[in-house]
Amino acid sequence: MNPLARKLVVLTGLGLALGSAAYVPEAAARTQVAVQIGVAPPPPRFERAPPPRRGYAWAPGYWRWSPHMRRHVWVTGYWIPARPGYHYRPAGWVRYGNGWRFHGGGWRR
Repeated sequence: MNPLARKLVVLTGLGLALGSAAYVPEAAARTQVAVQIGVAPPPPRFERAPPPRRGYAWAPGYWRWSPHMRRHVWVTGYWIPARPGYHYRPAGWVRYGNGWRFHGGGWRR
């Protein structure tokens, strides 16, 4: 095999290897972590939602659990880019057995 053909084979193999390494199926790329604790979250804080903003949805504030501080910490509301055809489900805590389970906010069809 001549040097040019050998170089082409090596570069093609390298390109295929890098391309397949960069490919991650969408289902494999999604991860979900469930947080469950025995401490009830405080009542939600009142936040006045700002006026509507074109192309964005308002994600209201919520309590998150801080394992280092061992208490709930308030996360203020924020704007997120809108996704046409979806509605935003806010983050929050749900009673689960003898404890509470956190569900992160996200877009739903």
